[in-house]
Amino acid sequence: MDKIRRFLDKLLYGLAGVSFVAMVILTCWQVFTRYLLKNPSPWSEELVSYLFGWMALIGASIVTGERGHMNIPVLIERQRPVVKKGFLLFSEAVAFAFSAVIFVYGGVKITSLAMGQLTSSLGVAVGVFYIIMPVCGVLNMGYVLLNMADICRKEAA
Repeated sequence: MDKIRRFLDKLLYGLAGVSFVAMVILTCWQVFTRYLLKNPSPWSEELVSYLFGWMALIGASIVTGERGHMNIPVLIERQRPVVKKGFLLFSEAVAFAFSAVIFVYGGVKITSLAMGQLTSSLGVAVGVFYIIMPVCGVLNMGYVLLNMADICRKEAA
């Protein structure tokens, strides 16, 4: 389980880092073309906005893997271990359901709907950029299952 988590963590941190570096380079290119060449690059602005969305969703998957999603620790920490374990598992189950319904199901629907629509500057199907939603949904669900296994293992020990 830990090998899977480490692999996913490295992969997602790498993707988020590459996305961030690409956004910085593209933004610098955009400034260069707009102010120095007096001929703005419309495709770079559009690509940066899509990369930002990708980076945000990848970041959401990272946060899910770190169990950093919203919770109320003061409520949980004062409970008996069995009740605390139940709250933690319930929290993970809610995150799993959210990822399954919103990210995976909704993401597949919106991606398939957007495949017929082209971006204005890049000329690429919008669905190509939306595909990150179901991908991150599956990643979130995988992380939630790993988190649940960790909760059960740590609380049982």
